[in-house]
Formats: sequence, structure tokens, C-alpha cells
Amino acid sequence: MKHYLLILSLIVNCLLISKVQSKKYLRCELTRDLVEKYNFDKTFLSNWICLVEHESALDTSKITTKENNSKNYGLFQINSKDYCAEGRKGGRCNKRCEDFSNDDIGDDVACARMIQEQEGFKYWKGWDRFCRNPQNLPNLRISCNLRSLSPIRSARNFLTG
Repeated sequence: MKHYLLILSLIVNCLLISKVQSKKYLRCELTRDLVEKYNFDKTFLSNWICLVEHESALDTSKITTKENNSKNYGLFQINSKDYCAEGRKGGRCNKRCEDFSNDDIGDDVACARMIQEQEGFKYWKGWDRFCRNPQNLPNLRISCNLRSLSPIRSARNFLTG
């Protein structure tokens, strides 16, 4: 009996330790990361921030179940029907959907950029409802001092950017 309790406590501890880390961003923090780490063009950055605020409320762990039983995952609410697969790599982004719900947004950014290039911002209902009108976009130049931000140069940026 002691062995079973020991094994059970080890399993519970492993589950707690391996729990996926998530992050709730602040508007200017995400703005800074998108420009500095992921080299986002400042021209459309207000659209991206507005989109994320209305899709996930800046929360990387958000998962939403849709009427068609598909799910939207993560910061950009990437859908499991077309762009990722649950439990395994798949979809147009060739990613596990669950990988979009952690604090590493690099894969989310790559997939969201691909979606935007193929379908435009209109893919996201939150953008279509709340951000389509430019008057509704956040003024990041003032609120987040956007002009002062620039991509951080690193060996990785030279290779990929």
C-alpha cells in the first residue's frame, strides 16, 4: 500500500511540475515583445494588439470551444480545424494546438503571421467586430512609446530576419 501512495504522490508532483506555463500580457509588454523579439512591422501593430485584446484578452492560456466542436488556442486564438491538430502536430501550421497555450509565443507568432498573410485580419472575428475601424485601434505611439522600440539584433535575427 505504501508503494502505491509513493507512486501516486510522485505522479501528482510530476504533473504539477510539468504544468504548462502561461502568461497574461500587458498591452505595452506585448507591443514591446512583438517589435523587439519578433520584428513586427509597426505599421500594423495596432491591428495585432487590438486583435489579441479582443480574441484572448492577452492571455496565452485561453482556449475557446466553438460551435463546430473545434477549439481556438492561445494568444491569437488559432483554430484546431485548419491550423493545428490536437494531441499531435498537424494543420497548416504543422503544430500541436496545445503548444499555442503556453508562454512561448514564438510558434503562435509564426502561425498567426501565416494566417494573416493568407486570409488577412478578417480571419479573426474579434478583429472584424472591434478593430476593423481604424478609429478603434489603440494609439501605441502614445500609450506604449512605440517610436522608441526597435528589433533587438541577435545572431538569430540576422539568420531569420
